[in-house]
Amino acid sequence: MNNPDRQAGIGRLLTLARKLSRVAMWAAGSLTLLSALYISVDVICRKFFNISLGGSDELSGYAFAISISWALSFATLERANVRIDALYQTLPARLCALLDWISLVCLAVFIVWLTRYAVDVAATSWARHSTANTVLATPLWIPQYLWAAGLIWLCAVLALMLLRSSIALVTGDLATIRAICGIRTTAEEASEEAAAGVRMVRGDAS
Repeated sequence: MNNPDRQAGIGRLLTLARKLSRVAMWAAGSLTLLSALYISVDVICRKFFNISLGGSDELSGYAFAISISWALSFATLERANVRIDALYQTLPARLCALLDWISLVCLAVFIVWLTRYAVDVAATSWARHSTANTVLATPLWIPQYLWAAGLIWLCAVLALMLLRSSIALVTGDLATIRAICGIRTTAEEASEEAAAGVRMVRGDAS
């Protein structure tokens, strides 16, 4: 397989990863929304009926952690992570591309390190049959493995991004590096917001 074919194959995998990450992001948002609704119903029941559904604080904590881990991949693909670009904007394009690649490497190293310990925590809870010290006595491995699974998916996405951006760095394809891991420009953000506004007006949620 020649280099263009390899790049096209990685590009297709990144496109698929983006679609799957978008689904994961919607699922994570739905989980957060359900958690908020559950808390609201619990508060109303306590206020007006003097009863409690129970576990709202515990379940919302699990939901928050799981939803964040599964939304991180889409945020990374969309370059939504915060970076300080005061000096970055004044640097040459090739140096910016190198810094973009280095920032992606640093992020990947940190996430792999975090994922390793997240899986270790979940595995320990499974081995020891640990449960939450609450009325629900939730088996801790369930929310912990769901949380770790989101981080594992993020590792897979970062691996694809690193592979594609590394090839682009070697071949001097600065535009691809910027598209994968560069800082979003003001024009890009304004264009995306305008497109989102048009979709909202048309009632298109895609």
